[in-house]
Amino acid sequence: MAGKIYGVGVGPGDPELLTIKAARLIKNAGIIGIPAEHKETCKAYQIAAGAVEEIREKEVVPFPFLMTRDPERLKESHDRLAEKAAEYLDQGRDLVFLTLGDPAVYSTYMYLHRRLTAMGYEAEIVSGVTSFCAAAARLSVSLGDGSTPIHILPGSFPLEEGLSLPGTRVLMKSGKQMGAVKKALVSGEYEVLMAENCGMEGERLIGRAQDIPEDAGYYSLVIVKEKGETGR
Repeated sequence: MAGKIYGVGVGPGDPELLTIKAARLIKNAGIIGIPAEHKETCKAYQIAAGAVEEIREKEVVPFPFLMTRDPERLKESHDRLAEKAAEYLDQGRDLVFLTLGDPAVYSTYMYLHRRLTAMGYEAEIVSGVTSFCAAAARLSVSLGDGSTPIHILPGSFPLEEGLSLPGTRVLMKSGKQMGAVKKALVSGEYEVLMAENCGMEGERLIGRAQDIPEDAGYYSLVIVKEKGETGR
């Protein structure tokens, strides 16, 4: 009988935000899959290790995802990694695949999930705390009140179009274009907050667009509201 793959969200950075279900699956895992070459440099693994000591005794299998915009190369990479996962599942071993935040939100795990379910394997998504919810909590702000819409936008989304949307706009992974983001936010009528490395070492919380560092890293998240909406 084939094993089962679990896409497990470990949250945004603070090990104490790991869910009870995630901790249980990690403790009982036959194999741990990580989206990186080495566990020492894998954020998701380090977060899980901060909450579940037993993970250090587990077999860890690397699933390094190719970083490219070439659709053909991406497809080849994802197909190859799915086949690699299938080899372990065919041995009857369950595979717990770790991912930052929640697997359903811009996660590389979903590329495996879709392929493996199409191949007939059993797969389950295990929710984790999202970075934008954790950041809102650290910044003591509500993402949405009443009928306010919430827009979760990746760094690749057109900035001008994103800022024209009503309600709360969450700009994720904007590190590479933070200079342009800051310029647009400073010149507009917005309430702006930012969290960098939320729950991780080197966390920075910013309460004004003017104070956003243009050298902010990859794990930077900006919350944009209309003037007066934050209550500050």
